[in-house]
Amino acid sequence: METRQQAGIGIMLALTTAIFWGALPIAMKQVLQVMDPFTVVWYRFSMASLGLGGLLAVKGKLPSLRLFGKPRWLALIAIATAGLLGNFIFFSSSLQYLSPTASQVIGQLSPVGMMIASVFILKERMRITQVIGAAMLVCGLIMFFNSSLIEIFTRLTDYTLGVLLGVCAASVWVCYGVAQKVLLRRLASQQILVVLYTLCAVALFPLAHPGMIMQLSGWQLACLLFCGANTLIGYGALAEAMARWQAAQVSALVTLTPLFTLLFSNLLALAWPLFFAVPALNVVGYLGAIVVVSGAMFSAIGHRWWPGRTEKSLVASLKQTDE
Repeated sequence: METRQQAGIGIMLALTTAIFWGALPIAMKQVLQVMDPFTVVWYRFSMASLGLGGLLAVKGKLPSLRLFGKPRWLALIAIATAGLLGNFIFFSSSLQYLSPTASQVIGQLSPVGMMIASVFILKERMRITQVIGAAMLVCGLIMFFNSSLIEIFTRLTDYTLGVLLGVCAASVWVCYGVAQKVLLRRLASQQILVVLYTLCAVALFPLAHPGMIMQLSGWQLACLLFCGANTLIGYGALAEAMARWQAAQVSALVTLTPLFTLLFSNLLALAWPLFFAVPALNVVGYLGAIVVVSGAMFSAIGHRWWPGRTEKSLVASLKQTDE
């Protein structure tokens, strides 16, 4: 009964992450009408650092400074910081040219990149279901951007730039993901995050313009505060979900993020058409978003639907290749 209860809590926490991350780009796009990406990201990291740092201080679980005395761990922290910082900046910048849904759909490249990096860097085993899921995701991306493929591959327009920035955001996130995976051997996830949030906020301060907050309307200020809370709650709920439920299932639920963005975008456009725009997608585009999510989900938990055979078939195919 206790295990089932923990799984139920894990499901709710994972859904919380997906919902918060789904709403994030919609709120950020409102703030980016006034603020530049560097300032928005600096505020996000600063609020998350203060919030999580205060929480860990009350619990007496702040990370030990001894970790910063060892070159290997310092290098890993530097890589994770650069990866997370780059992801936030590229993602925010892409929102200046793309819709929130498009930016989130492109973001699903992150788990595929993490899968490939884990095989080559961390020497983890790749399952055939992960390969199938990655192929589904790429096909879904082609479907999602079907009406813009010629523009993306033939002209450097603002839309193309947004797509490139989104791909960069997904790529540098892999650096953060791999480094964090190694750091988890020494620190709890929340301890890693408070270090990274603090370092990112310090690194961004020279490029930020904090005074721009005075130019925000009341609605935009509320959106900025939501973005800061989103960073803290989204990643915090994800860490707690991982602690209570299996990582594969948590990852599968988090892949629903683009669908929540699509849902929220449509609902907000219906309720407040003057502030929010309906996503410019045709039927194939909507189907592509579903295929992208399905591919990412299949990569995460496909081996549970197709156990045993998947690993054997992949090993056999690798042997044939070697021969």
